[in-house]
Amino acid sequence: MDEVQKVIARLKDNRRLNALEYKQLLLDNSAETCELLREEARKAALSVFGNGIFVRGLIEIGNHCRNNCLYCGIRAGNAKVRRYRLDREKILDCCKRGYELGFRTFVLQGGEDPVQSDEWLEELIRSIKAAHPDCVVTLSLGERSEESYRRLRAAGAGRYLLRHETFNPEHYARLHPAGMSRERRLECIAALKRAGYQTGTGIMVGSPWQTIDNIVEDLMYIQELRPEMIGIGPFIHHRDTPLGNMPDGSVEMCTKLISIFRLMDPQALIPATTALATLDPDGRKKGILAGANVVMPNLSPAAVRRDYSLYDGKASDGAESAEGLDELRKELQSIGYKIEENV
Repeated sequence: MDEVQKVIARLKDNRRLNALEYKQLLLDNSAETCELLREEARKAALSVFGNGIFVRGLIEIGNHCRNNCLYCGIRAGNAKVRRYRLDREKILDCCKRGYELGFRTFVLQGGEDPVQSDEWLEELIRSIKAAHPDCVVTLSLGERSEESYRRLRAAGAGRYLLRHETFNPEHYARLHPAGMSRERRLECIAALKRAGYQTGTGIMVGSPWQTIDNIVEDLMYIQELRPEMIGIGPFIHHRDTPLGNMPDGSVEMCTKLISIFRLMDPQALIPATTALATLDPDGRKKGILAGANVVMPNLSPAAVRRDYSLYDGKASDGAESAEGLDELRKELQSIGYKIEENV
């Protein structure tokens, strides 16, 4: 057994590595190493979840955002975006349609929009839970106060997704405007854990100026945090942003990291993201075969899906859409998987 095989075995057995070992894995792009990682990660996921893949209904509730993150298509400074907010009735209609299709988790995602106040969100969450008491409400609404997180948790939200994006403070500062900080982002994630959410975080793979050492820092942070959900996807540029000319991230590095995270935490919920499917027609299948166990078809009204344009070319049709569940089933079946009915 060579040294890299020993490192993979240690990760499998101990669920953790040191920084030098993670760097060794990331730098070894040989076909043998990548295949061994995929094989071990796939076995780890199958041992916990079988061949079932969880589906979450994604509802993009609005694309207004107070922030000006340099990479994001719905940044406040992008005047070319057609802005929208879904009202409560439209969101409840999306949930009703999703429930009829078999969804039992709804992911409410949006920009950091002060108009969507705690009171408005509390009422919305309570309405969803009243209509569908057996469903889980997941939120992905950015940085809020700890009091806000606790109020939304008390209203019935069970999970919250907030990617830290990059652990390195200098790298974080290059991707965000003045006034945003890595420290604030990490404190929000800690507040979510304190508030009792199943908490998710993650990174953009291949974001501008990202180094292997940056990714190692991310791995070490997530290893200690032990979030219930780990969301990673490749960076994809948006033409109407300051970083619109930067190269996109790597599908290969993204799937390698999915495998590493799966071996780090066999119980974690790890999605094969829309960004993967956007960069590669087989991206979702590659993510699942690397150890992912969640997909999030889009339940948003068709009329606004193109307006939630975080990056160029975002996939929102076919198997990426709620109405494409049959197509998704066939795609999963082609690689030996099926939709898991539990939440």
